[in-house]
Amino acid sequence: MRTLADDLADHAAQHPERIALDTPDGTVTYGQLHHRTAELTRLLHAHGVRPETVCAVAVEHGRDAIAAIAAVLRLGAAFLTLDVGQPRARLASFVRTAGARLLLTTPEHARALDLDVPVLPLDRPAPAEDPPLRSAEPRALAYVSHTSGSTGEPSPVLVEHHALDGYLRDTARALGLGPHTVALQTAPLGYDASIRDTFAPLLAGARLVLVERARLLRPAEFVRTVREHRVTALLSVTPSFLTHLAGQRELPDPLAGVTVVASSGESLRPFLTSGGRRLVPGRLVNQYGPTECTMTTTRHDVPADPDPAHDVVGTPRTGAVVRVLGPDLTPVPDGTVGEVYIGGTGVARGYGGLPARTAACFVPDPYGPPGSRLYRTGDLGRWTGEGLRYEGRGDRQVKIRGYRVDPAEIEGALLTHPAVTGAVVTAHTDERGRVYLAAHVTGDQVTTDAALRAHLARTLPPHLLPRRFHRHTTLPTTRGGKADRRRLVTGRTA
Repeated sequence: MRTLADDLADHAAQHPERIALDTPDGTVTYGQLHHRTAELTRLLHAHGVRPETVCAVAVEHGRDAIAAIAAVLRLGAAFLTLDVGQPRARLASFVRTAGARLLLTTPEHARALDLDVPVLPLDRPAPAEDPPLRSAEPRALAYVSHTSGSTGEPSPVLVEHHALDGYLRDTARALGLGPHTVALQTAPLGYDASIRDTFAPLLAGARLVLVERARLLRPAEFVRTVREHRVTALLSVTPSFLTHLAGQRELPDPLAGVTVVASSGESLRPFLTSGGRRLVPGRLVNQYGPTECTMTTTRHDVPADPDPAHDVVGTPRTGAVVRVLGPDLTPVPDGTVGEVYIGGTGVARGYGGLPARTAACFVPDPYGPPGSRLYRTGDLGRWTGEGLRYEGRGDRQVKIRGYRVDPAEIEGALLTHPAVTGAVVTAHTDERGRVYLAAHVTGDQVTTDAALRAHLARTLPPHLLPRRFHRHTTLPTTRGGKADRRRLVTGRTA
């Protein structure tokens, strides 16, 4: 089958001088990117990389990281990207559980990481002759991405070539990417969102902007980057980041010139409830889907004046199947809440080395063709006229005095207060065993608890009012940009 590496080679042949990458070290043309990919392809082949070989890539995001991934795919093998800023012990666990046979990195990172896997330095000379290349097998492994799930222990998700290739091509088409696109890479390597961020634009012949990660985390620097590089597409921003950006009132029109913003990773509802849609002048696409189903499964174009009470995530992408089922795996009527199951071309092979967890989460599809499977997401949803409506995590919703509560509803209401720039609501249990809610907010520190309660009471019933309010200068986030609720629950926010 054809892979994205073939498309990059075609772009290089047809438009060798077109800029592919805009990096802190200068620009890289499609011709130069292809030349480096060919070098690394020869190097990897000479060191025994074949289909089903997992190659770990540990290098800062740039030309070599992208060329290394493309070279792995060109050989029909699989990659595991490592975020070099993560703790060494965590990276060692990723390498071990993914079954990586080779570490492609720089000599400096090899010494610092000291991982128990053979190292192939990026600066090693490559053989002069190109290896014989065959088409990638659709069912061969393409990449490994770790997800914690409900256990907290990272589990390696195994995604095949047909799933990766189909997803990237469909994403480039659905988001209207092309040679005119200038996309800003925002997700760090080591997270599957970075694959979409990087390769959907390059597949379409676009220009990809890479900057130091620190510039992406500071709102003023982020806005300056968007304007300096005339960015038109953001493909992997989280609602937490959009909410944080919307709270920077000294930065008017921060996304001016951006024609498409694709958000994923969290519920978009709090952002919409706070009136954040006006922050995005162009298309705002709400994406939904777990790592186990190749990044995202559904999309919804958020209208200019959305109903903020609902988190609509839309319709399945090409080749995907979404079912909303009851406890006995029977379909629930439209409009009724059930658990979301995902099937079709994006479903991963399973969890590497974890047969019991794979069997529990990847189940036979009773409504599909023989051999088809469904991934049990643990998310709640319902079908509406606009498509799938996300109703929260089954394991995040809590009961307060007999009422089922989704913290996202309260977060959205808090964000409508003019003094609140960020909000996360967590559930706790007091010494008498009663469940209560705590609100963690950023913004004007002098706003009293009573003022916040009075504001919430205008729209929310009493059982949705938090018992406690905690002020923060900033809310903790994961490196992927999502709100880090675990640190708020445990009190470890530093």
